[in-house]
Amino acid sequence: MPTVDVVDETFLAVPPAVVAAAFAPPSTWRELWPDLTLDVYLDRGTQGLRWTVGGALVGTMEVWLEPVLDGTLLHYFLRADLPGEPSPKRVRQEVRRRQLAAKGVSLGLKATLEAGRPPGVAPALP
Repeated sequence: MPTVDVVDETFLAVPPAVVAAAFAPPSTWRELWPDLTLDVYLDRGTQGLRWTVGGALVGTMEVWLEPVLDGTLLHYFLRADLPGEPSPKRVRQEVRRRQLAAKGVSLGLKATLEAGRPPGVAPALP
């Protein structure tokens, strides 16, 4: 079982294709996860991406985009280990840091991709 196991879900009121486009450029990955080296092992198009992870953590990461109602449920999974023999305290700190970072990514995308959309109004289609 990985020492860092993070799961997050956030609803974005935009179609999956819009969210997928936001994650598509590798430059975005470096911006969102600068201490991780990501290598795509499965590009699922509008359903998301799966990566192998190296660098500060070693394992896998996934962004799964599920169409729900008039938007997308963004599922985020990070399952990885810290290199070496980290103390239990260091593991707890890293898990918490990655949980907060995951929510920051999804809420940042939500703010950007939903910008200008009044609450209760359907999202604009691409």
